[in-house]
Amino acid sequence: MSEAGRDNAPPMLSGDIDDELLEASLGKYQAYLEQLDAACSHLDQLLASTSETLNELSEISATFQSIDSQTKAFQKQTASVVEEQAQNEKNAEAIAENLQYYEPLERITRRLNAPGAGNMARSQDFSDMLRTLDECIDYMQTHPEHKEAESYRSRYRLLLTRALTLVRNAFMSNVREITTEVASRIAAKQLNHTTHSALLYAKFRVGAADMKELGLEIQKRANPPADAQPGEEGEYQSLMNELHQSFAACRARLLLPLIQKQLAETAQAPASKDLVQFARAAISYIRGICLDEFELWQEWFHGQRGLYDLLESLCEPLYDHLRPRIVHESRLSKLCALVSLLQTRYIQDEEDDNPLDLNKLDFSILVQQVMEDTQTRLLFRAQAILRNEIENYKPTPQDLDYPSQTSRPPTSASTRAPLSGKRGKTPRSDSVEFDSDDENSAVPFSFSTADISAVQHSYPTLSRALSLLSRIYRLVNSSIFDDLAHQIVHSTTLSLMHASTLITTKTSPADGQLFLLRHLLLLKSQIVAFDIEFVTPDITFDFSNISSTFYELQRERGGLFNPANWIRLVTSGGLLPRVVENMLDAKQELDGQLRNVINDFTAGFATIMTESLPSLDANGALSKAKTKDADPPEKTAAQTRQKIEQETPILRAKLEQYLSDPRTRETLVAAVEDQVVQIYESFFEAYTAERKKNVANGGISRKGKSPEEMVWDSDTFTEWCEGVFNVALPHRSDDDEEDRGSVKSVSMRGSGSS
Repeated sequence: MSEAGRDNAPPMLSGDIDDELLEASLGKYQAYLEQLDAACSHLDQLLASTSETLNELSEISATFQSIDSQTKAFQKQTASVVEEQAQNEKNAEAIAENLQYYEPLERITRRLNAPGAGNMARSQDFSDMLRTLDECIDYMQTHPEHKEAESYRSRYRLLLTRALTLVRNAFMSNVREITTEVASRIAAKQLNHTTHSALLYAKFRVGAADMKELGLEIQKRANPPADAQPGEEGEYQSLMNELHQSFAACRARLLLPLIQKQLAETAQAPASKDLVQFARAAISYIRGICLDEFELWQEWFHGQRGLYDLLESLCEPLYDHLRPRIVHESRLSKLCALVSLLQTRYIQDEEDDNPLDLNKLDFSILVQQVMEDTQTRLLFRAQAILRNEIENYKPTPQDLDYPSQTSRPPTSASTRAPLSGKRGKTPRSDSVEFDSDDENSAVPFSFSTADISAVQHSYPTLSRALSLLSRIYRLVNSSIFDDLAHQIVHSTTLSLMHASTLITTKTSPADGQLFLLRHLLLLKSQIVAFDIEFVTPDITFDFSNISSTFYELQRERGGLFNPANWIRLVTSGGLLPRVVENMLDAKQELDGQLRNVINDFTAGFATIMTESLPSLDANGALSKAKTKDADPPEKTAAQTRQKIEQETPILRAKLEQYLSDPRTRETLVAAVEDQVVQIYESFFEAYTAERKKNVANGGISRKGKSPEEMVWDSDTFTEWCEGVFNVALPHRSDDDEEDRGSVKSVSMRGSGSS
């Protein structure tokens, strides 16, 4: 046991007990002591080992601290190297990215310059190569700061042009091969229509999809840039145009002989002697060809650029056949029928709001030239008819045989033509239509039976004018029609006025005036259907003042060489022509002539009825220029009343001869009555003033106390006239009132202005 254990042991027991106890437990203690000694020895070893371990850990810790210090020092030393390495890697990546747009140059150059390069134009690799060229060119354009960017850009563009040229050559070579094969087979033997169609179209459809994709390589590079000016074409549009032209030339080479042959056979047919029949057959045939070509073009190309150039070239034989026929066609009805055929079947209505379908053939573009030729010839013929048969018409004695001509069906001035005033409307179904090759026949338009009868039995120039208007209506441009319609109405009005003058000389003024009134009312009622717009002003220059100015200077000695005269002319405007503006509207002119003839007619009858009344001087007083045989006013008043009673039946008989509408007749009778009453009122005022001046009680009768030998007052005379004239305007509905409003207003204005 160690000393410490022994020091801590309990005190020894005295006596024998203690010895015995000590002896009894000594063995156990001894064993325990040995165990303790062994444990102590073991612990001492552990302590020594732990101490050694601690020493070793201390050495290791010191070593680690040294390594850490060295590592941190090394890290500080290598930080700049790592940054340099990262920068080098980034530069390497940028160089590699840039080099991928420079590297293909030599490879693509060798490939395009190799023998047989054109054979690879249809391969997928060739398409990928074109895409690579596009990417390289775009890269050079967006990086102009690179040293060799402009040089490489130019070289890549040359390579792209070379590649697209190979595409063009491959495309055109394929088209020529197909064309040569088809042409040789057509020339080798006689083929029926089915075999022809198979050769001309089925053969071209084989491989069309591949050619379409090949041509698309050029087309998508032919689009102009985004910043291009209007009308500017893309850089490679010329190559695309060559594709279109090559294809069109090959198709025309195959089709034109067949088209010419077919049109020649059609022209030789008996039915084709008629212009319209030939045009219908020829245009229908050409339209079928154009539809087939339109579909074939869609299979070869994207878009329609160049298509209509091909179709127009295929239509040239049609133009060559139709143009001489149109130029030599003198029948207006055939020209109108041809224009109507083109408008209704082939030309799209301008008022149609539906958008144009780009996937369908617009055949109106191809027949527009035929339409223009026909309309030009139509206008030429219309002007010739206007000049020869209206302006220069020489009336026959039968034409001027009025009032005998009124025994035929009279005009219906109250009935309008059933045409709507809006262009493009459909005529009423209950109308009668005329269509004749005779250009002088009845109006070939939809009119009621009464109107047709009225027009047929009217003065020839009027019927021809209405016939001409109805034929060309809606067949030419509206502005051109308006201009020509004003000329026709103006010339017809002048022709009717000339005929009225001849009838007046031959028969009586009343017959001439009623003839003119009858025809002007008919003309006015019929031209409403044509919706004639106002004519633009006709501006001309009048140089007559300049010639007179030079004449005056010549009369003055040395006047031409006097500077003062020239200065005076310049400042006064003597050297400038006058601007003359003619703003003539045929409708206004027609209304003006109607007012004039109504004024003349009412004034003429009123003058006849009141010719017995004394004349008035400029101051409205009874004229002093009396003869010794002059009748007194009382007698002239009675004679006037007697004359009115005699002339009123004559007036009504004349009106019934020329006008069938009761309201028009009664309106004119009322206008004559108003004119007579106005003349009598003027006379009565002058007579009253004269009597008041000379006689205290003028002996003037009053209402209800008017003997026949006295002068009646105005009220009495007016009441008497109402009974004599007996104007009875028939009742009309509101629609009829509006329908006759223009005639009534013209008549009332005419009577009121006298």
